[in-house]
Amino acid sequence: MTAMTPARFLASGFGSGLIGPAPGTMGSFVALLMGWAMLEFAPPLLPIAAALFYLIGLWAVRACGAEEDPGWVVIDEFVGMWIAMLPLAAPSPVGLGVAFVLFRVFDIVKPGPIRTAERMGGAQGVMADDVVAGAVAALLLFMARTGWPAIFDAS
Repeated sequence: MTAMTPARFLASGFGSGLIGPAPGTMGSFVALLMGWAMLEFAPPLLPIAAALFYLIGLWAVRACGAEEDPGWVVIDEFVGMWIAMLPLAAPSPVGLGVAFVLFRVFDIVKPGPIRTAERMGGAQGVMADDVVAGAVAALLLFMARTGWPAIFDAS
């Protein structure tokens, strides 16, 4: 069993990437809950947390020696999920659900630029594909929210 170093604890999303058969989904769900809390209590914190966790993720992934994206590394899912949530001002359950589903679909399927980002390799590749998946999800969510704000924002 590998020791739980600070780098491994952070790279595993506070241990959420070590739970269950779908660690990426579990990490994304934990990130969703944390992101929702940030949007509820301190909205400016969300983009700051995404940028900070990106930098922490680069360090943690390198410190763990992960050249490719092992399933238990989910700090990249935290960053991507938070980027996907950026268009939500006061998120409704529907808005949160759509952000989650869009991010997970793009993270799993990895169309076009997402796959290209993953091929960068090393810590950059581990982190970059989720950043791009989150950005694509955010763009689609922004467009949907612009058309139907009552569905995506809590009253």
